[in-house]
Amino acid sequence: MYQNQGGYPQQGGYPPGGYPQGGYPQGGYPQGGYPQGGYPQGGYPPGGYPPPPQPGFQPAGYGAPAYGDAGYSPNVGVGEDGEVKGFDFTEQSIRKAFIRKVYSILMCQLLVTMGFIALFLFHGPTKAWAARNPWMFWVAFAVVFVCLIAMACCDGVRRQAPMNFIFLAIFTVAESFLLGVTSSVYDVGAVMMAVGITAGVCLALTIFAFQTRWDFTTMGGVLLCATVVLLLFGIIAIFIPRNNIVTVYASLGALIFSMYLVYDTQLMMGGKHKYSISPEEYIFAALNLYLDIINIFLYIPDYHWRRSRLGNE
Repeated sequence: MYQNQGGYPQQGGYPPGGYPQGGYPQGGYPQGGYPQGGYPQGGYPPGGYPPPPQPGFQPAGYGAPAYGDAGYSPNVGVGEDGEVKGFDFTEQSIRKAFIRKVYSILMCQLLVTMGFIALFLFHGPTKAWAARNPWMFWVAFAVVFVCLIAMACCDGVRRQAPMNFIFLAIFTVAESFLLGVTSSVYDVGAVMMAVGITAGVCLALTIFAFQTRWDFTTMGGVLLCATVVLLLFGIIAIFIPRNNIVTVYASLGALIFSMYLVYDTQLMMGGKHKYSISPEEYIFAALNLYLDIINIFLYIPDYHWRRSRLGNE
């Protein structure tokens, strides 16, 4: 016998004859009974059915196949690498945009520099004015020095636009003026030969930096030591102005700054290399490449430039 009719028996399970007369115990099924049509054969999905569609905006992926159904894809409504479709914010895309920006700035700098060099080489009044006003050379040198120190040492100067572009433009104009004045005292053929050699060397080194598996980003300390040796050797070459010493000095300078060009190019590329420049440092990256090219331009033909100037004198 049951102890009461308010629920199931405490022990012993259901009685052999089935449930007692009077229906199910209190607290059982709801008063409304089963829903019309019955429950589905497979049961409800674990997370329940989605709400019915509403007019207006629908969340991404609404109406897509459920998990485990045929045609289900975990990336429905999602782009490559889990990003929103139509917007690619992956590291590779950011790095490519950074490289394009750096080379665009670098090309503008080189065009301005070539314009100044051509003006001082082929325009006689400009060349004569530079010869009558040598103090302008030192003014431009001071401007280059100040801008270079400011951009190298102050993060805000080289990162915040438009201040970074203003400083870079001032530096580029002053450096181009220095190169124009320097080129005006040499033979036109020697300068044009230097431009051609520099362009060929820089193109070959850039292709090498993009293709090689060697990681030059770990050679920063070696390049620094080589630069110090070159500086000391240059001081010695001032007091011993012999052609052999000048040739060795120019060759070492061209070699070291060629390695700097590969080093800075791989820092800009990032990716498989150990060290890289942040995409926010596009001004600093363009400045590094520009200085490498300018130094190669100055060192490669140094011996030939000296000979051409002595011949003219």
